[in-house]
Amino acid sequence: MSATRRSQGDALDRIAKAGTYRTLGEQTLSPAEERFEKGRRTVGLVLAPLVLIVFLLLPLDMEVAQQRLAAALLFVIVLWISEAIPIPIGGLLGIAVIVLIGVAPADDVIAPFGSTTILVFIGAFIIAQAMLRHGLARRFAFRVLAIPGVGKSTRRTIIAFGAITCLLSAFVSNTATVAMLLPTAIAILGTIANIIEDKEGSEGFDPLKLRVGVALMLMLAYGASVGGLLTPVGSPPNLIGRGLIEEATGERISFAEWVATAFPICAGMFGVLCVILLLLNKPEIKRLDGVEEYVAAERAEMGPLSRKEKNTLIAFAVAVTLWIAPGIVALIAGDESKAYEDVSNRLDEGIVAVLAASLLFILPNNWKEREFTLTWNEAKEIDWGTILLFGSGIVFGAMLQDTGLAETIGKSGADTFGVDSQITITVFAVILAIVISETTSNTASASVVVPIVIPVAMAAGVDPFVPALAATFAASFGFMLPVSTPQNAIVYGSGLVPITQMVRNGFSFDVLGAILIVIGVPIMVGVLGIGG
Repeated sequence: MSATRRSQGDALDRIAKAGTYRTLGEQTLSPAEERFEKGRRTVGLVLAPLVLIVFLLLPLDMEVAQQRLAAALLFVIVLWISEAIPIPIGGLLGIAVIVLIGVAPADDVIAPFGSTTILVFIGAFIIAQAMLRHGLARRFAFRVLAIPGVGKSTRRTIIAFGAITCLLSAFVSNTATVAMLLPTAIAILGTIANIIEDKEGSEGFDPLKLRVGVALMLMLAYGASVGGLLTPVGSPPNLIGRGLIEEATGERISFAEWVATAFPICAGMFGVLCVILLLLNKPEIKRLDGVEEYVAAERAEMGPLSRKEKNTLIAFAVAVTLWIAPGIVALIAGDESKAYEDVSNRLDEGIVAVLAASLLFILPNNWKEREFTLTWNEAKEIDWGTILLFGSGIVFGAMLQDTGLAETIGKSGADTFGVDSQITITVFAVILAIVISETTSNTASASVVVPIVIPVAMAAGVDPFVPALAATFAASFGFMLPVSTPQNAIVYGSGLVPITQMVRNGFSFDVLGAILIVIGVPIMVGVLGIGG
């Protein structure tokens, strides 16, 4: 195997420079693939406005604002799935449509763009840019591949990286976990892509179309969601759902009880995730013959850390430390303590991200020449398309709550399906949470679904504890679209996961994950004796 460093045209460089959306002319496609892509995008251009107009004209028994929002949402979903226009532009166009058809005034619609999540994206992408540009991501990648036994197998590499992601996301926000691990994932994929290119030749080789790339990126995104379920502080929906359950039932779930309930469910989900991703995205090569020698040679050739790498590591360490701090305080003082409340309020993940990113423009590489770790010309290359994309997703989530459309969907579903037992209400709660989280944030999903499920259960004479807890877990799902979760949007921004593959893999994981929640939550609640 060649261990030489490659030029700017190597696999890692092409992967690192990939954008959120590539036109047909920017992709390497077979004639059949090109015909399919042209047809899919043409259908989207025609179908999207048609769906909008038809839905607006339908005589539906719902409030005018809700019907208009539903029409705009369907319009955008068609554009996203068909990729008729660049996906970030589809989201922005949807925002314009919301205002034009009179759902809400422009200032109200655009306000959610100031969400702290957007700051997380900007700050984390700047840090990631520095890690990629200065080579720190390659060091991390080779360190993972150097774990004994991991570097010999593509599957073991993907699974090991997923396990690292799950563990971190239990205490660090899912968004922050994915943002900080993305450069390492790209570097690992670049190494594997170079090996595949050496074995199969460079003719027609496109590192952006590798199945192993889809598997690794989705393992990063989905693994963070799975790990985030493990602790109450792992994901915002956990705290929201737990608070609503305590308020409605008087039953408080302690930190330890949450972990004990979630652990077997998370373990089962991670196993299912590995099976799904490796079956649907079978890696091009199974064994990474010689990769351990290759990794050792590359690590030796890198030499000691450069000043820019050290500065980037400092900024990265500051971000990770401050992101982890609230979780550590919760473990020590309890997540109901004033100390935890003060720390989590002050160390907002968005503020931490931009603070750490700012260090890259302050820490000097050469003080005499006033050269710093990162220049603005380097930083401005971050993927603004993904930021715009998720910003539009946040807008739609806010509108679903503000117009009451999400509540209407939930109550109509409960009446339609006649849920009246613990099992049927739990199934309904899980399905509703997943469906809503596909098109809005997980936080919004938990905020909307749990308050719907609790009165539905009470009206049926059922203890709402299990259905509400299942809905809380399910709110962290929603894996089919880039806007379903921030982590989906981040990995989609790598350019390595076509939206069709995200829908295919995400749907499979949604279904199997829902089954695990429906079965696992009642069992664990019964075994541990928590709840009513």
